[in-house]
Amino acid sequence: MQDFRVKTFLAVCKTLNYTRAAEELSLTQPAVSQHIAFLEKEYGAKLFVYQRKKLELTPAGRALRDALSTMAHDDALLHQHIAEVAHGAKTQLRIGLTLTAGEYVMAAPLAAFLAERPQIRAHVRSGDTKRLLGLMADGEIDCAFVEGIFDKTAYAWDTFRTERLVCICAAGRRPAEKVRSFNDLLGERLILREEGSGSRAVLEGALAQRDLSTSAFADTCVVGSLNIIKIFVAQGLGISFVYEAAVQRELQEGTLGVIPLPKEHLSHDISFIRLKNSLYEKELRLLYEGLKEAAAANRF
Repeated sequence: MQDFRVKTFLAVCKTLNYTRAAEELSLTQPAVSQHIAFLEKEYGAKLFVYQRKKLELTPAGRALRDALSTMAHDDALLHQHIAEVAHGAKTQLRIGLTLTAGEYVMAAPLAAFLAERPQIRAHVRSGDTKRLLGLMADGEIDCAFVEGIFDKTAYAWDTFRTERLVCICAAGRRPAEKVRSFNDLLGERLILREEGSGSRAVLEGALAQRDLSTSAFADTCVVGSLNIIKIFVAQGLGISFVYEAAVQRELQEGTLGVIPLPKEHLSHDISFIRLKNSLYEKELRLLYEGLKEAAAANRF
């Protein structure tokens, strides 16, 4: 059973604001301050400090947050598991999928996995990496498959598979001059996913390593839907960088083309993440291994 002061602490960790945490918990701000003071006395360490008028976690606070987040998640799972056993319900798995990983990489192996295990009821949530990490911290999902960048020291994780990021253009509309690197594409309009997208973060990271940014392109256009991006590119509105798995059909149909970049190799991992030291690590690993087997057996 989760202590009410732990809930307060985790709310402050999430909001980094005493007032917002109080509103979220329907408490007064003095009550929130008292709960945090109790925990600081209990653990003998300062948990929060103000830096440049902003509330931040101390190293001790971060260590406590990681431990209590896992405990809170396991407590929610335990309540669920007891209810399932008591009522003879199916085993429920709550899985988070980022949009590209979910639709183009994970959907088929997950369907094959579930088809062979009718005793499992899956609840699948979609969102960008940041949103899914928040849902995991709140105990609303048990694990997530993401293509975005995350703090690998804060979670238990495994690589599900590595995906190539390719530069796409309208079929038959490659730039006239030979293209070898990002620099040869700077005169193009770049069509980007929204802030928070995993593929955008990977692209921005690769550009930064080469002392470039998206603003170096002649023009940019931000689109929140991968399917709309593919339509825009197919109509010749610009180029984009997407995971190769997401454009296999369009490449086969000939509506999109790939601009080879011999000097650039872009790839990123699809990662399976969950909270560290969970009591349910064994069950979550069985899910991971089952999906790996399903993907291999069906060549997804």
